[in-house]
Amino acid sequence: MLGKIIFYEDRNFQGRQYETSNDCPELTSFLSRCQSCRVESGCFIVYDRPNYMGNQYFMRKGEYADYMSMMGMSDCIRSCRTIPMHRGQFRLRIFEKENFSGQMNELKDDCDNIMERYRMSDCMSCQVMDGQWLMYEQPNFRGKMMYLRPGEYRSFRDQGMSSTRFMSMRRIRDACN
Repeated sequence: MLGKIIFYEDRNFQGRQYETSNDCPELTSFLSRCQSCRVESGCFIVYDRPNYMGNQYFMRKGEYADYMSMMGMSDCIRSCRTIPMHRGQFRLRIFEKENFSGQMNELKDDCDNIMERYRMSDCMSCQVMDGQWLMYEQPNFRGKMMYLRPGEYRSFRDQGMSSTRFMSMRRIRDACN
């Protein structure tokens, strides 16, 4: 089952709208601005820059009548990506330094603080073997976040993030139904 998200130009689901179930690298070609949205099914990551760059926000099923001011964003979402449903195991290798160097640990579940659990002061690169993950710049799943799907991430700076290190990680599980 595909996810479905509807973006609205104005708060409280008013004004022109754009509906999608697919990744969209540039939303401003459909709407001049975006100040509310409704996720009817699935989960999405929305970005404040084109081509899946910049600050990221995780959106699950629900209504966001004024989500822009609630999340401290400008009034323009520039791109969005669907999060495919994943059933099975989750595996993530985190590295203390860029280019997969320094201390390494493998996670199979959520970690609210890498300093407390692994005695790691930083996480600056990673390899996602299985599942979809959210990484947060602060412990306890706070601060700016980044969506990761299977692949190698040698440097978070290369992903267009202002934050180049992360301190907590969470799996994206069945909440996207």
